[in-house]
Amino acid sequence: MGLTAHQSSTRGPLIDRTDAGRRLSERLGHLRGQDVVVLGLPRGGVPVASEVAKALDAPLDVIIVRKLGVPSQPEVAMGAIAEGGLEVLDRGQVTGSHLTEAQVAKVEAVEQHELHKRAGKLRAGRPATDLRGRIALIVDDGLATGATARVACEAARRLGASRVVLAVPVAPGGGSPSVAGADEVICLLTPESFVAVGQYYRDFRAVTDDQVMALLAEADAREEVE
Repeated sequence: MGLTAHQSSTRGPLIDRTDAGRRLSERLGHLRGQDVVVLGLPRGGVPVASEVAKALDAPLDVIIVRKLGVPSQPEVAMGAIAEGGLEVLDRGQVTGSHLTEAQVAKVEAVEQHELHKRAGKLRAGRPATDLRGRIALIVDDGLATGATARVACEAARRLGASRVVLAVPVAPGGGSPSVAGADEVICLLTPESFVAVGQYYRDFRAVTDDQVMALLAEADAREEVE
């Protein structure tokens, strides 16, 4: 699987997720006219993905991924799970955090429940878009550890995507970003002094489930008109 990564000369803060999506779309023109499905990672990735889907005239959906956090430090990822039963577990992090299999299983059970609940709520009964034989363009509002992006890419592949492209506005520096499972990674900003995704946005307020559902409904309406 060949991996290519693209970086633009873009520098400076992003205004908000809408601005990020519009700027990211400028790097994705080569996908226009192809059989692409844009998949936003809820919640923050969906406003970015919405702008990309509009620019590419492509359908929009979500791909539900849940981080598996270390029990004592939930912000630290020890893996992630996604729709379709896929799980990626960082055994090094599990060992380093001195976790038992029972502790890991408890976190997995909680996040599986949340995943199914979130999928049911966001799609509101609408089935997931069929990815078989299509290009899955996975979009998030930024890349930090890469755990959720990796499992999302692998989930899209398992669901039948013929090609997987990951697009994010910002990711840690130190070279072109790469994520296992992605054929192509596109990123606007790769700052050397990366601390957190939010520091590269002027407006990084939380996205709600209602906002995600509204963007999905708007995309559905656009598809129906076309």
